[in-house]
Amino acid sequence: MKMNEKIRNMTIGLFCAATVSILLTGCGSGEATKQSAAADDSLDTIIEKAKEEGEIASLGMPDTWANWVGTWNDLEKEYGLSHVDTDMSSAEELAKFESEGKNGTADIGDVGISFGPLAESKELTLPYKTKYWEEIPDWAKDDDGDWLLSYTGTISFITDKENVKQAPTSWKELQEGDYQVSVGDVTVANQAQFAVLAAAIANGGDEKDIQPGLNYYKKMAEKGRLSTVDASVANLEKGEIDVAVVWDFNGLNYRDQIDSERFEVTVPTDGSIISGYTTLINKNAPHPNAAKLAREYILSDEGQINLAKGYARPIRKVELPKEVAEKLLPEDAYEAAVPVEDNEAWNKTSVELPELWQEEVLTYAK
Repeated sequence: MKMNEKIRNMTIGLFCAATVSILLTGCGSGEATKQSAAADDSLDTIIEKAKEEGEIASLGMPDTWANWVGTWNDLEKEYGLSHVDTDMSSAEELAKFESEGKNGTADIGDVGISFGPLAESKELTLPYKTKYWEEIPDWAKDDDGDWLLSYTGTISFITDKENVKQAPTSWKELQEGDYQVSVGDVTVANQAQFAVLAAAIANGGDEKDIQPGLNYYKKMAEKGRLSTVDASVANLEKGEIDVAVVWDFNGLNYRDQIDSERFEVTVPTDGSIISGYTTLINKNAPHPNAAKLAREYILSDEGQINLAKGYARPIRKVELPKEVAEKLLPEDAYEAAVPVEDNEAWNKTSVELPELWQEEVLTYAK
């Protein structure tokens, strides 16, 4: 599955539907899980227990997403953990945890940041901080280790230089252009909704005040510049996209898949938004120690480098090999990018955004 497909599915509105649709499949018991996952176990003890468990089942962490395959291969080589993944959206992951209850079949999942607090509030998670806890920014974790980000994404532009003479480097330049801009479907796509938030931030708004972002795209719609073409690898390769607003790791991945000379990826210098993905350990995981060990490894230097190889930006400051660092944008490209300050406010806004987008932007599209 391509990166943007997972992001497109990661919407809170899917949660209720997914809860109804997912079938219960029993394997393991909640009581056994609680007994085998002691909160005060040392890392050495966790490793030994994980080796005894011998396997790990993940959700939404397929080989092709953020180079998870590198981490699964390492865990098998180092600790003998066999791995299986069921690819699904963030909403579906939480729904599976909740619907299966004590008969949990999955150990760990990878979800968007807004789903971390939601999972914690539903008491679906097994907290575990890892030894790298203090190196994780406060905005990227909860107090108890129920969720903590492994990697981040920042809203950026990918420009086809065969279609656009000068790649935009700011929202101001993007607005002043005469080319088509692909934002995605704001009514359903998480990436597209963050594209609106990023534009709002660049124009004086925030997660509580999305209006500047709506006004920004309204002007673009009135000029007939909003493209309905999906920013997929196929469409980019065919030249059907001029500029697309995407996560940086998507843009960089697309760039290198097609032609790194043809496409340019830029983080807008007048403001953008940083978000990311967090691992969740299922409270009723059949292999809780394997899940803890996986989170530990994901946050290690080796695990963070694995993610960077898949174009995801590590949450910890680690020294990347030269060939890996060269695939990413430099640190100074992110000077104007900020994380979501109020996740609760953004969750509320993102629920309201589809209707606002229809009424205040698409109505004016030509």
